[in-house]
Amino acid sequence: MAKRDQKDGDTVIIKKYANRRLYNTSSSSYITLDDLSKMTRAGTDFKVLDAKSGDDITHSILTQIIMEEEASGEHMLPVSFLRDLIGMYGNSMQSMMPHYLEAAMVNFRENQAKLHEALRTNIGNNPLAKLAESNMAMMRAATKAFMPGTAGEPAKTDGPAQTDEKTELTELRQQMAAMQKKLDELSK
Repeated sequence: MAKRDQKDGDTVIIKKYANRRLYNTSSSSYITLDDLSKMTRAGTDFKVLDAKSGDDITHSILTQIIMEEEASGEHMLPVSFLRDLIGMYGNSMQSMMPHYLEAAMVNFRENQAKLHEALRTNIGNNPLAKLAESNMAMMRAATKAFMPGTAGEPAKTDGPAQTDEKTELTELRQQMAAMQKKLDELSK
């Protein structure tokens, strides 16, 4: 029970006034739907209440954010999905859809987290990492061919060779992190 109270305590209350302005009671400032969108992406738990009646209108505000995202050219929901979703209203299966969609999203997030972890921990088996490694080998060969005596020459002792391998591994990890960042941006 204390855990539930604590969770409620972490929820930011947003009040929506008749003039359509949104007021963040936590920061004591007016905010926009774009700010709520950013809060959602950041994982901030919030509840939107009608300032006059006290009714919870979070659902309609979140729907409005989705509509604005879709209208701004950031289409994520395919037309066929939207048609199917609309078709479910009034259908005998309507009551099951929220639970199904919620479970599907939880499954998606878990798989997304597993994919991110696999990319971080298993670089060697990743096709993108293999491509990056191949590109690094080509760059070393090109450097050696065009500038003999510089990069790509075998080291005479184990120390520098190990350092070069660590540097290459670090570079590969940086490339993988950059690719992961791009994938994360694409998934938003």
